[in-house]
Amino acid sequence: MNTETLELMKKMRLHGMHRTFKTSIESGRTEDTTPDELVSLLLQSEYDERTNRKLERGLKNARFRYKSSIEEIDYHPKRGIDKNQLHRFADGTFITKQENILITGSTGTGKSFLSSALGHQACLLGYKVLYTNATRLFTQLKMAKADGTVLKEMARMEKQDLLIIDDFGIQPFDAVSRLSLLEIIEDRHGKRSTILTSQLPVKQWYDVIGEKTLADAILDRIVHDAHRIELKGESLRKKQNREVEETME
Repeated sequence: MNTETLELMKKMRLHGMHRTFKTSIESGRTEDTTPDELVSLLLQSEYDERTNRKLERGLKNARFRYKSSIEEIDYHPKRGIDKNQLHRFADGTFITKQENILITGSTGTGKSFLSSALGHQACLLGYKVLYTNATRLFTQLKMAKADGTVLKEMARMEKQDLLIIDDFGIQPFDAVSRLSLLEIIEDRHGKRSTILTSQLPVKQWYDVIGEKTLADAILDRIVHDAHRIELKGESLRKKQNREVEETME
């Protein structure tokens, strides 16, 4: 009967139950376990298995630049990071409230790492997350318009609970990219959360976007009531390279 039960679990793709039941049989644990305890154990194993698989899919689909986490954030006073604020973000409330986060700072100060950490935390909480580089994003959208798949791409982004656009404003927007950005922000405004990282301070985003009317429409939806993090201090990459060189000397 146990063999038939294991085979049935495998056919029904109850992988968590299958593994736990097989292990219990081989170790003799079933003899010391009451029926209700065994059922509870099998259900918990299946739940954990499915939760882990869902998390793995979410992390894979998010395509993060860095494998970072909230626990790895450096809260040195010179970096300008409010630890209490980061911990509030970590509970996902900003996503349930459809709020945006703007992360600015010089090259190498850890903007991408921080945004990836927040995205990773959101995945752990069960949210759908997508990480993308701004230049790559708008290049892909232009290609999608050319081959007729742009609506599918826009719909995919709209469904994300959290969209992370890294290196925003690294190059000026052309007319096509401006319209794509407006559409993305309009689709998400008041419905989903967005994190933008940029080397430029927010006050310079108008010039990068260009075309005052569209810039006003876009930034009014992005910036209004958004949380802001301004990273300071020297480049972390330069600091790490210097430490490595000092260690080798």
